[in-house]
Amino acid sequence: MDIKDSVALVTGANRGLGRAFTQELLDRGARKVYAAARRVEDVDPGSGRVEAIRLDITDAGDVRRAVEVARDVTLLVNNAGTNTSTDLVTGDLDRIRLDLDTHFYGTLGMVRGFAPTLAANGGGAIVNVLSAMSWFAYQGANAYHVAKAAEWALTNAVRLELAAQGTLVTGVHLGLADTDMAAGLDGEKLPPAEVARTVLDGVEAGTWEVLVDDWSAHIKKSLALDPQMAGQP
Repeated sequence: MDIKDSVALVTGANRGLGRAFTQELLDRGARKVYAAARRVEDVDPGSGRVEAIRLDITDAGDVRRAVEVARDVTLLVNNAGTNTSTDLVTGDLDRIRLDLDTHFYGTLGMVRGFAPTLAANGGGAIVNVLSAMSWFAYQGANAYHVAKAAEWALTNAVRLELAAQGTLVTGVHLGLADTDMAAGLDGEKLPPAEVARTVLDGVEAGTWEVLVDDWSAHIKKSLALDPQMAGQP
């Protein structure tokens, strides 16, 4: 996948990682970036190559309209996300559903919607921004963990289903990035621009899975251990 002269659509492009992806795509010579967000007024136009699209990925009508508008897309970056900080046993079911609707069903809706577009435009690529929490539970955020685990499985599945049309599907795992979503959390945080560079390097190399930081690599290796041996990170 060559980023130069590509046409990308980035969800959640109004802040954090989405904004960093948009800028890195422009820096690498993308011909156009559709910057999609629920609040388009927060999208930084920055360049005549950026077109803002109002998009809530949990709204099927919004997804259909985005597909109609962005018929030239060759690279889809599924970055939009939520974290309701909800547990499963006692947490509010509507909040649990929101995390699943966003990370699993929202991402699936975008993949299903844009797969024919990518096929018509030569195959292209899909990037799904996942998390190290795809692989471990954490009390206080277990709805997010389950949603990200489901999105990881989705990523591995659609990679196989879209291989015949020549679409690369890259899953991205990282710990904390320095974004609004992680503002209240302690720990070392990755600069969003660094994340975007690492991920797009992986896409251009044809990588199936990008582990952005050592933390994510450590967590993935621990999956081979007995859960009681591995413990919680």
